[in-house]
Amino acid sequence: MSTPAGTDSTRDRIVVAATAEFARHGIAGARIERIAKTARTSKERLYAHFRGKEELYATVIAREMTLVAEATRLDVTDLPGYAGRVHDYFTAHPDRLRLMNWGRLELAGGTPPDPDDPIQAAVLHKTEQLREAQKAGHLDPAWDPVDILMFVNQLAMSWAGQADLLPPGQKERTAFLTARRAAIVTAVQRLFPASAV
Repeated sequence: MSTPAGTDSTRDRIVVAATAEFARHGIAGARIERIAKTARTSKERLYAHFRGKEELYATVIAREMTLVAEATRLDVTDLPGYAGRVHDYFTAHPDRLRLMNWGRLELAGGTPPDPDDPIQAAVLHKTEQLREAQKAGHLDPAWDPVDILMFVNQLAMSWAGQADLLPPGQKERTAFLTARRAAIVTAVQRLFPASAV
């Protein structure tokens, strides 16, 4: 991931370097020395911006959640389309799925939900959108909104990070993922068809 033009500050370089480091090694395995070196700065300068790895990871994941939201755009009246966009994003960026999964594995210590956590905040926001869509008659109200979101996201991300199951060759891989995307979209359409209003 490169830094956008015009934003090459030390802090921006640290966040970009940390994103790659956390995706590759997780939070516990990430090394501040490597992040600082990749960001072309010192550990002292890094600590001037971030108190430690957990704060740095929180910044990275908040940035990532913004990128995911922009790329996938939840449309409560078109969950199949949303599922297709989620599939596209995470099959194109399996490192970003790993980045999020590391946080789930390493930071989930049985603590209560934290509304300031970017992932939990996104889940709360999206489930509220789904609940409003149910009230408006766009979705079957028999489903719990959190189940709708979880099922759609799990179906959509089912092929992300499955490089060992993909056929060799770019052409074959593209055809295979195109077929998987179609299957995901169809499955979501059958599970959560928009209600006639």
